[in-house]
This record gives sequence, structure tokens and C-alpha cells, in this order.
Amino acid sequence: MNNKNIILDVKDRPKTSQWLTLSLQHLFAMFGSTILVPYLVGLSPAIALISSGLGTLAFILITKMQVPAYLGSSFAFIAPVIAAKAAGGPGAAMVGTFLAGLVYGIVALVISRAGHRWIMNLLPPIVVGPVIIVIGLALSGTAVSMAMNNPAGKYSMLHFSAALVTLAATIIFTIYAKKMLSIIPILAGIIVGYVYSLLIGIVDFSPVLKAHWFEMPDFLIPFVSYKVKFSWDLVALMVPVAVVTLSEHIGHQLVLSKVVGRDYIKEPGLHRSILGDGTATLISAIIGGPPKTTYGENIGVLAITRVYSVYVIAGAAIFAIIFGFIGKMTALIGTIPTPVMGGVSILLFGIIASSGLRMLVDSKIDFANNRNLVISSVILVIGIGGAVVKLPFNIEVQGMALAAIIGVLLNLILPGRPVASENMFETEGNNDQKTA
Repeated sequence: MNNKNIILDVKDRPKTSQWLTLSLQHLFAMFGSTILVPYLVGLSPAIALISSGLGTLAFILITKMQVPAYLGSSFAFIAPVIAAKAAGGPGAAMVGTFLAGLVYGIVALVISRAGHRWIMNLLPPIVVGPVIIVIGLALSGTAVSMAMNNPAGKYSMLHFSAALVTLAATIIFTIYAKKMLSIIPILAGIIVGYVYSLLIGIVDFSPVLKAHWFEMPDFLIPFVSYKVKFSWDLVALMVPVAVVTLSEHIGHQLVLSKVVGRDYIKEPGLHRSILGDGTATLISAIIGGPPKTTYGENIGVLAITRVYSVYVIAGAAIFAIIFGFIGKMTALIGTIPTPVMGGVSILLFGIIASSGLRMLVDSKIDFANNRNLVISSVILVIGIGGAVVKLPFNIEVQGMALAAIIGVLLNLILPGRPVASENMFETEGNNDQKTA
């Protein structure tokens, strides 16, 4: 990194005139994805915004104001949260989210005592890449159903057209947009789809007219909004997904280190950033939001703008909290037709799957090596096929969680395991590498 290219360094405070614009830019970058997750799982978008803001502020403090990362809603937990809600209501989903946050805390504690190389060995690209592919493809049916069907759940070409227009607009913005629009293609695509939906008459504005400007969201508070019930089913459903999100977190820290020109794995340390991520998820669970993760979209903004100031990120977090209390804003988000979100989801879920494929390519994974072929094949079929293992005490481990666990076990058991380097994206692939 050439320091002469930096416009604002990590601890530089921007001028007031710049601060507003730079922070809003990060808000827009994360906005579409952060509200999409609660929309898909049936949680409040307002609480998702508030929890993302609070979680990001907590992350900045825990990392000693050294890591300019924004934390938004995690796509990896969509299927587990939906399953938890179906089994035990929103309260069960929040308890499961809390348990996932605790896993982060435990891992952070172990890393602070034992160092970070063990987790690099546990989560190499040959395990993480296929699991990320599973995350995207396992949700593909949900995206297509949202895109094609009307509110009654029946096929409607009118509604499907809104999804197709949204998808086309998002693709165009992703490929051809310049400057500000290149940073927010998802949000821009949703806006185009929304305008088209207005023209064809599938938007209901009545909730916006009834909403107040200032409105308290319906927070889900443990022991107040719901009875806290612990079950091993929740552990089996939610905790294994932390394997995926931990690897995602490590990947983001490595990329962020390259962008900013610092080694965040060593200082402030991987244990601090993981603890910050886990704390954000715990905060989210306590008030009724979806699990949190660091956002690649905002890392992209950092790379493009060369503005690395944590004060800018903190400003975006404060804006997110404020937006969560604007009732008409929340109601307006709720009027977005399901096909519009379905159209965006088709691209987003595909991008998630493709990012897993990209990890395998970037890591130079050699599929002529039968070990790599076996691990990836088993993960993909078990995860996408929805395999279930039923254990005593009504415990079920299924889908993505089961695929992640089996992937880790296969990587540990099968001979020829490569030794992890500092960069998890350059740890394995070729047969001529040093093996454990």
C-alpha cells in the first residue's frame, strides 16, 4: 500500500462537510443487503438497521478503533433462522443467534491464548469454498419462489416481470455503473424494481400513510417478549454455521489488511475482531435482529474511496440507528413487493455461491487431487441435498451445518492435508505442497 494514496487514514477525522457524505455512502453500500436478510426471514428491518449500527460501534471499540469494518446482516444464517422460527418462533431464532455469538467469544478466547494458526488449519479453502457455494445454492429455491409468485403463493407473470426488471437493473448497475452507483448496485436495482412495481400497481402505500415519523420498533427482548428456552436442536442448527461465518470473517480481515495496508491478523489481533463480530451478534440477538458479519460491500467502498477512517464507519452506524426509528422509513421498506426482493435475491444468492467458487480458484485448489475432489463433492451434495442426521434427544443436524461439520472432519481425517500459511487463500491446492 502506498501511503501517499490514502485520503483519510484509519484514525483521521474528516471535516464535518465530508463526514456526512462519506458516512451516508457506507450506509447505502450496506443498506440493501442488511434489510434483505430480515425481509427473507421475517424479522424487522428496522431492528436489523439498529442492531447493525450498535454492533458496528461495539466492533470499533473492541478492535481499539483500528479496524474500519461495517457489520451487517449475515446471509449464512438465513436458512437456520427460518428453520429455528418454524420450530419455536422468533424467540427460538434469537436464542440460536445468541448461541452463535457465544461461539465467536469462545473462539476469540482460544485464539488469544493459543494463537490463530489452528483455526487457519481447521478452515482451509477446500472446506470453506464448497460450504459458501452451499449457502448460495441452498437458498436458490426461495429466491425463485419469491420472484415468480403473487401474495397468494400462485404463479403470476405480472409479479415475475417485476422480479425480472429488478434483476436486469441490478445486473446493469453491477456491470456498467460508475462512481456512486457502482457502490450501491443492489439498492439501485431495488429502487428501479420498486418504481416498476408502482407502475404496474402491485405496491400498497397504506402502511406508509398510517406510520408515524418517529416510531419505536417492536424489539424482541428475552424474558420480556418471549420465554427463553434452550435446546440442543438450536445448538445443532445454529452453532455449526459459525464455522462458515468465522471463515468469512477471517477472509474479510485478510482482504481488509491488504486494502488498508495493515496486518489486522496480528494487530489488534484476530481474537479482537472475532470478539467484536461475536459481540455484534449478541447485541442483535438481545434486541431481535439477525446475526451479524463484516461486510465485503463496505470493504469495497474503502478500496474505491481510499478513505479508511473509523470515524466515517461510526457515522454510518449512527445513521443506521437513526433510520431504524423513522417509522415511515420502516413502513416504506415493508411496501417493497416480494418479487422485487426475489429478483435481487436471484443475483445475490448466485454471487454468494460464485464467491465460494472464486475462493477455490484463487486458492489454486487442484481437483486432480482426489482428496480435494472428495471433500468438495461430499460437502456440496450433503448441503444442497438437505441431508439430516437425527441424534438422541431429538437433536437434528442438517443441510449447511451438517455439510460444514463433515467437511471439517474430512479435512482433518484424510491423508495429505496441507499446512496452512498466514493467508488462508493461499494454503492449499497443488500436490507438490508441503503436507502435514
